[in-house]
Amino acid sequence: MASANSVLQLLRERGVERLKVGAFDTDGVLRGKYLSLEKAEGVLESGFGFCDVIFGWDSADVLYDHEPETARKMYTGWHTGYPDALAKLDPKTLRFIPWESNTAFMLADFYTPGGSALPICPRQVLKRVVQRAHKLGFEPMAAVEFEFFIFKESPETVREKGYRHLTPLTPGMFGYSVVRASSQQELVHSILKSMKDYDIDLEGFHTETGPGVYEAAIKYDTILNIADKAALFKTAMKEIASRHGVMVSFMAKVNQNLPGCSGHIHQSLWDRDLRQNLFADQKSEFGMSAMFKQYVAGQLELMPEMMALISPTINSYKRTGRHTMAWAPCNATWALDNRTAALRVILGPNGAGKPTRVEYRLAAADINPYHALAASLAGGLYGIESKLVLQGPLKGSAYAVSAKEAQPLPTSLEEATEKLNQSERAREYLGSAFIDHYVATRRWEVEQFRRAVTSWELERYFEII
Repeated sequence: MASANSVLQLLRERGVERLKVGAFDTDGVLRGKYLSLEKAEGVLESGFGFCDVIFGWDSADVLYDHEPETARKMYTGWHTGYPDALAKLDPKTLRFIPWESNTAFMLADFYTPGGSALPICPRQVLKRVVQRAHKLGFEPMAAVEFEFFIFKESPETVREKGYRHLTPLTPGMFGYSVVRASSQQELVHSILKSMKDYDIDLEGFHTETGPGVYEAAIKYDTILNIADKAALFKTAMKEIASRHGVMVSFMAKVNQNLPGCSGHIHQSLWDRDLRQNLFADQKSEFGMSAMFKQYVAGQLELMPEMMALISPTINSYKRTGRHTMAWAPCNATWALDNRTAALRVILGPNGAGKPTRVEYRLAAADINPYHALAASLAGGLYGIESKLVLQGPLKGSAYAVSAKEAQPLPTSLEEATEKLNQSERAREYLGSAFIDHYVATRRWEVEQFRRAVTSWELERYFEII
């Protein structure tokens, strides 16, 4: 761990004039502030107070206002008075912002006044599961792919248009289009270079099927580093896009007539020295080690009760289900290189072990990466610790599988939230304090949607009823 003095020395050597600090809230929104270097010196040494209201309001900054019984289960709220939590900067997250002159950035973790990890802090939730993996002798590795829409819009114009009839960056359904990407090379090249300079290496970047849709694949790393990079990628994309006069959306389903936006998670377990992929075994069935099979079995079993952490918004469930049949899962299934399954097992070419991994295809672009990675990793570790037996892989389309053959997945945030609330395994791996707080936030989200009068209702009922 770098000392405060060494960090400050590096900042001054790089000509940094200000330090931006931040942390991700429950919805995966980056909350932070700018600090002068003088202020940063004290902060780096002892941390700083950061109002825990960022865990006490929703994505629209509306304070959660629950009944007393529900409020008591939340970690913070009116009943606590929204005190400061102790925020400590992690020097390992130091990076320099290419699109902001003389500015550096660092992520913070939250702690209780007594110095223990704040149980509702997303980064701490993931760290809890990673520590469990380390005790078992594993180093979890991961990568994340994001799909997203780019529009020729601004925060002002989308509001003027009521978020409808937006102009995409390019027209038409044109996946893997060399022409489309090349025509937008100024933006694309800016993204590629800026992300690399921001310590977010992209292995691939291409158009997806849909007007103005792109996909970015973040290079694999240890799972905490990937969570940081994935979360920062979404914020960075929005900042870079705004400088080019366009706007990015990571909603799971932007348009009912177009495919949704995925946030696929690739995972594997390695030894602590990162010398061997523990999922690969060329002599075993399917080239999968016994541990790998247990890992997949655990993810399958816990997928329905963990889904509220993987699919955290009302909109998430517009992407999944049999009605979509558009590259998104509808049930807890696994298969070898089959994109209709919730879990796609990918084996290295010619039996090579390094690329062997599982792709968790349930996740969409609207994930909070810390929660999604923590939940999916917890499912895998549960399978290993419980020595679960993996049944044979899916053959054919997962959309043709009956509910008797595979666990169906929740079809709404309300259903998923109640399954999570009842999950003793989620509480064991992620912590009851976190689950209680998170469940209360999702119930609030469901209630806000239930109260809303949508354009669909107006168009359907206003005149005819």
